[in-house]
Amino acid sequence: MSRVTRLRIAVPATALLLALAACANGQEAAAPTAAPRISTAYELPDAQAYPEGIAVDSRNGDVYVGSFTNGAIYRAAEGNSKAEIFLPAGADGRRTANGLRVDTAGRLWVIDHTRGVTVYDTGTRARLASFELPAGQPFVNDLTITPDGSVYLTDSVAPIVYRVTAAELTDAMAHGGKGELRTFSDLGSAKDPAAQSPILLNGIVSDPAGRYLLTVDMSTGTLYRITLDTDRTVGKVTRHGGTMINGDGLEMRDDTLWVVQNKDNTVSRWQISDNGMTATQQQHITDAALAVPTTIAHTGDRALVVISQFDRGGPMGAGTPAPFTVAAIDGI
Repeated sequence: MSRVTRLRIAVPATALLLALAACANGQEAAAPTAAPRISTAYELPDAQAYPEGIAVDSRNGDVYVGSFTNGAIYRAAEGNSKAEIFLPAGADGRRTANGLRVDTAGRLWVIDHTRGVTVYDTGTRARLASFELPAGQPFVNDLTITPDGSVYLTDSVAPIVYRVTAAELTDAMAHGGKGELRTFSDLGSAKDPAAQSPILLNGIVSDPAGRYLLTVDMSTGTLYRITLDTDRTVGKVTRHGGTMINGDGLEMRDDTLWVVQNKDNTVSRWQISDNGMTATQQQHITDAALAVPTTIAHTGDRALVVISQFDRGGPMGAGTPAPFTVAAIDGI
């Protein structure tokens, strides 16, 4: 499949990308699989949640999870094993929820791939601003926040990274709460001319110093590095010891990168070199219980992984899913 049109039915972003990624090459040899240690961290309250994104409020440990099928946002307070509805399905016309992040000011950023990104106050639940997609048929998917307060978002149809600066957020909040997503980087020129599959950008992170971004092409497993200086240089990260094919959500802490590989029911951990040009796999965990994991976030030393179950009763498959949950993985 070489072209994707905007979805007009509730088909999860990950489900769409998995279908596109099916033509990817076979995986490379990887390090021996560690014994998985998986438990349930939170149960979600919606029987049709099919969750996709996750975010942790670093101020208080609250965890937010988004539903791709109806756009609801769930919140699990620190110490609770069950989440509650934080924003109901369809709030502000939102039909879906992909990437989520909470910034240092306690603002929750929520992506609706059909519209753009909306910003909420986690204290009052009020909508503060929204940034709409440009004309065309983009598929905005995931996001990261850099130390200067800028937000970067991937497009999974076009190989584009958008940016919302802190100044643009301030301006939007002061002038009716409306803004527009603007292109920061187009990775089209970095694609291998011989590659037959399109670039399917998904997860994105920034290094702690705010020098560069890392974003993964789930169809080939290519990890791209984009500098945050005026040159905005795009390069490919050299991998050692494993694959990132089917890479979905990413998380980075210091020099450690976690990659969630959805179709493979895998979470892998990588060490990133100081300049961000090399990634070496340290460990990976594969288990069918992960049921198409989509992304990862840490609260303290606890790794939280979203269990989408897109293949269990959702658009990817048949059958009745178990209760929707967020897993905790020990040892990754």
